[in-house]
Amino acid sequence: MPTFDEEIRRLMADETARLQAAPDLLERVMRSSRSNRRRAWTAAVAASVAVIVAAPVAYLSIGSVTTNGEQATLSTQPTLSAAVPEPPPIDDISPLPSDPPNLGDLGDGKEFGHVKAGYLPEGLRWSHRSEDSGESYSTSYNYQGDKNGFYCVQIRVYEDTAVQQVDDWIQEYREKADGEQVDIGDRTGYLVVQNVGEDGMDGDPTLFLKMGDRQWAEIKFSPIYAKEFPAAEAVNSELKKIGQGLTSTI
Repeated sequence: MPTFDEEIRRLMADETARLQAAPDLLERVMRSSRSNRRRAWTAAVAASVAVIVAAPVAYLSIGSVTTNGEQATLSTQPTLSAAVPEPPPIDDISPLPSDPPNLGDLGDGKEFGHVKAGYLPEGLRWSHRSEDSGESYSTSYNYQGDKNGFYCVQIRVYEDTAVQQVDDWIQEYREKADGEQVDIGDRTGYLVVQNVGEDGMDGDPTLFLKMGDRQWAEIKFSPIYAKEFPAAEAVNSELKKIGQGLTSTI
């Protein structure tokens, strides 16, 4: 016959299992838009921690236990599990593709989706790594042409409803007086260094280029590759050259 301590441990384990946060809580929260992901991550972690911290208190609410012929009465306060709120419903947010299909054999990698790159910095080759998330797709380039290597330049294209994301990001940068608007031929663009300080990196020099009313391109240098150029002006010059040579095939 189990001892009193063993019975308590069993009941505590059962209660903990019932109180644990849904295993896909973080994943569902992270389905929100790019501009809100950092806040969503914090909220998800806080919710998970709250459940774990609160769980031991609920162990005081399991009523009475009989063992070895003796009855031990525990607190009969309402269980804390009833007070733990369910995560907010976010199933209406489109899920992120779990395994985005690639864009197929791109040959030299300069033409993909609905765009064609007419210029790439000297020595760069298609990395053989690309992905397609529907209204957003991208590919990248490095020296080795190796999909397992670090990227030097990445081009991501946003189309149709996804262009609203780019509009929102640029508006945020403008409000912070971060970056600058530029003209690329007869098209407009926005130069900015993204993700400064994240993971200890210097940030990603980026050109957002408006290809049309329903198409934006994001041309980005990796922080490591950007260091190969003597100054920010040289980096921006190369970004503009890539932008000038990028054409839409829609």
